[in-house]
Amino acid sequence: MQNELAIKTGIAPRSRKIAVRKFMANRSLLIGSVLLAVIIVIAVLAPLISPHDPYATNITSRRLPPVWFKYFYDDPKATWNHLLGTDKLGRDYLSRILYGARISLATGFAVVAISAVIGSLLGIAAGYFGGIVDAVIMYVITTRLALPVVLVALAVVALHGSSTTILILVLGSLLWDRFAVVLRASTIQIRSMEYVTAAQAIGCSTMRILARDIFPNIFNVLVVIGTIELANAILYEAALSFLGMGVQPPLPSWGLMLADAKEDIFFSPWIIAIPGSAIFILILAVNMLGDGLRDLSTVR
Repeated sequence: MQNELAIKTGIAPRSRKIAVRKFMANRSLLIGSVLLAVIIVIAVLAPLISPHDPYATNITSRRLPPVWFKYFYDDPKATWNHLLGTDKLGRDYLSRILYGARISLATGFAVVAISAVIGSLLGIAAGYFGGIVDAVIMYVITTRLALPVVLVALAVVALHGSSTTILILVLGSLLWDRFAVVLRASTIQIRSMEYVTAAQAIGCSTMRILARDIFPNIFNVLVVIGTIELANAILYEAALSFLGMGVQPPLPSWGLMLADAKEDIFFSPWIIAIPGSAIFILILAVNMLGDGLRDLSTVR
């Protein structure tokens, strides 16, 4: 009935127009959303749009320069068959960049999902129950903050071996502290609201209050923190892969591509500039999206 009334009075369309107007007015949110959407589409469609097999090697076509070298530097090796050139094993760079987006995004989203669950449970529990529960959880958070992420990840990977699964589990179990701290503070604020007090007074169960009154009101904060941690997870994956402790060859990880190209930085700088630019664009898109969501969530 309320939905029908909203449609008849034009409230719902007006709300949508206001939301679209705010979205279009926030340039950071708009640009970040578009860039991230394009990268996600490219990653999903990589098997269809990739011109070559990213794992296929060709020793006779090693270190071919990108196609623009053909026109700016008159390099006869540059060819349209390899738009971004090839690496030291003759693998097509464009194909590996496209498939590398899948690894970065999949790793980033998986890590954020794990850390969001851990951090949300701890933060909401600490903020809502308080007392000894809050004290214990804050001790756990403090202990976690005392552990350097990269060093712990390197130690765990060195002990148990490096693989994509281990990398995701390690990072997911280390990047939850921001979720816990921020959601704890938000839960403490919401816990003192009148509607939460009223729900407690009429005998609503704790789970019902958490699910119906607490969580929906901190969801926007959860999304903003998730975008921040997504960028961190992608950077950590690239860094650990660069050090040889993350994604393993022959997977086309951007961090691995940087590691393979470091010996050619002075002779073929484009080999390291292309995956570096890909990481930069992806992190820029995620950060701009997070900034835009933060601006919208703070507007009253």
